[in-house]
Amino acid sequence: MAFFEFSAVKTRYYHHGRLHVEGGVLPDAITAYRTYGEPKNPCIVFPTCYGGRLDSQASFVGPNKIIDPEKYFVVTFALFSNGELSLKYTPYNGPYFPKVSYEDNIRAQHKVLEHLGIQKVHLVIGFSMGGQQAYYWAVMYPDVVERFVSLSTVSLACASEPLHLHSFIDGPRSALLASVDYQEGHYTSPPQRGIRALARAYCPWAYGQTFFREKKYLMNGQFPDLNSFMREHWEAGMLLWDANDLVTLFHTWEMGDVSKMCDHGGLAKCLAGITAKGLIMPCKTDLYFTPEDSEYEVACMPNTAKLAVIPSVWGHIAGNGSNPDDFEFMKAEIQKFLEEA
Repeated sequence: MAFFEFSAVKTRYYHHGRLHVEGGVLPDAITAYRTYGEPKNPCIVFPTCYGGRLDSQASFVGPNKIIDPEKYFVVTFALFSNGELSLKYTPYNGPYFPKVSYEDNIRAQHKVLEHLGIQKVHLVIGFSMGGQQAYYWAVMYPDVVERFVSLSTVSLACASEPLHLHSFIDGPRSALLASVDYQEGHYTSPPQRGIRALARAYCPWAYGQTFFREKKYLMNGQFPDLNSFMREHWEAGMLLWDANDLVTLFHTWEMGDVSKMCDHGGLAKCLAGITAKGLIMPCKTDLYFTPEDSEYEVACMPNTAKLAVIPSVWGHIAGNGSNPDDFEFMKAEIQKFLEEA
C-alpha cells in the first residue's frame, strides 16, 4: 500500500524573486514542481521536455513504474514557459518574455532543491529536453549529482548533429511564426492555424519512417488513418499550449550545448570531466538524436557512462514511454542501473 494518494499530488510554486536569465530579467520568476515520496529517501530529479507538463511525468512515477516513490523522493520540474503558470509576467508577457537557457532552468531547479533541504541527487532522469537537462545537471553540479539517465537525446554538441537539429526546429517554428493569426506574438486568441501547422511539421520527425510504414503503428492502433492521428493526437495536444511558450521553448532547446559550461576543450573534454554515472538511451530509429551520436558521447565518458539503445520503431517518442514495450525495456534498464554499486 502506497503511503500517499498518488492522484492527490499537487503542483507547488517556488518564487525566486528577481531572476536574471539569458534574455534579460524576470521580476518574479517562478518554478513549478511536484514532489512524490519522503524527503528522507534518495532524491530523483525529473525535468519536463518540449510539450511536456508535470502531469505527463506521472506515467514514469508510481508503484510498478520506472521510478518508485516508495523508494525515492522524486522532484519533477517544469521548464520555464511550459505553461504550468496561469499568471502573466507583465510587462514581459507574450512576445516580450525574455529568452531562457538550459542553464537558467537548472540553476532555478537547484534553488528549489536547496529550499527542500536536498544536498545530494541520486539520479537526474529526463526524456528529450529533459534528458539534455540531465547532462547539464551532471556538468553544472558534479558534487551534487550521482547518476543521470538521458532518454532519446544527446548533449546537442555532437559534430554530426547541431545543424541537422537546428534545421528541424526552424521548420515547425517557421510554420507558426509565418501564420496569419500569430500576429508576431501579439495575438488575442490562440493562433490555431499556426499551432496546427507547427504540430504537423513536428510530427513526422518525432517518429520516423518505420513508425508510419504500417497502420498498426499509429499509436498502437488507436487511430483509423493518418489524418485522424494528426488531428486528434498532434493538433489537439499542441492546441493546449500558448504559442509564445512554444517559441520560447524552441529557443531553449536550440541553443542547448553543454560544452559551453566547460572552459575550453570542447565537448569531448567536457564529457570526460563528468563524474556522475550515466545511462544514455537513444532509440535506434530516432531522426533527431541518432544512436551514432550517443555512441560518440558515451565513448567520451568511458569510465562513467554506458549505452542502452531502445529497440523500437517509435523513433524519438520511444523515450517517453508511450509504447508499452519501450516502457518495459526502459524500466528494466533503468532499474538495473539504479541497483548498480
